[in-house]
Amino acid sequence: MLVENKLKPNALPKELAALAEQAIRDEALGGGTLGCPLMQVKFTLLDADYSQTETTEVAVQAAAMDAVRKGLQAAGVVLLEPVMKLEVVTPEEFLGNIQSDLLARKAAIVGTEQRGELRVLDAEAPLARMFGYSSQVRSLSQGRASYSMEPLKYAEAPKEVLEEMLG
Repeated sequence: MLVENKLKPNALPKELAALAEQAIRDEALGGGTLGCPLMQVKFTLLDADYSQTETTEVAVQAAAMDAVRKGLQAAGVVLLEPVMKLEVVTPEEFLGNIQSDLLARKAAIVGTEQRGELRVLDAEAPLARMFGYSSQVRSLSQGRASYSMEPLKYAEAPKEVLEEMLG
């Protein structure tokens, strides 16, 4: 996260400008609506109204925090969820059951290949849907399939995930 100060010289005393920047950072670290960390965000401090008799530290902090909240809301910030790269190695006879289970977990199957007498299935799956997969893949394959999983990317979480977090 980056905070850039583009205030005109003397728009705010240096101490108050630094306080505004810190308030922006602090509010952004709070993560907006859900309190989740923000990624790939830049805040730019463009202007401020200052009155020597009325502008207090508390007022500057409150204004900066309010600006961050309103900016995030206006920007249409989305909730991201981790997506995992998954490789499942299984005997051919269990491939259909394993594919069905992955599809039920909202996985996207990106390819399959033959590796000797085994089938290798490559997929991308939301991490939240993969809990308990180790037991499930053993059960579906009579203990003969194996899998590996590693972080791949972040993708926008489905609306039901967001509703569950807010509800």
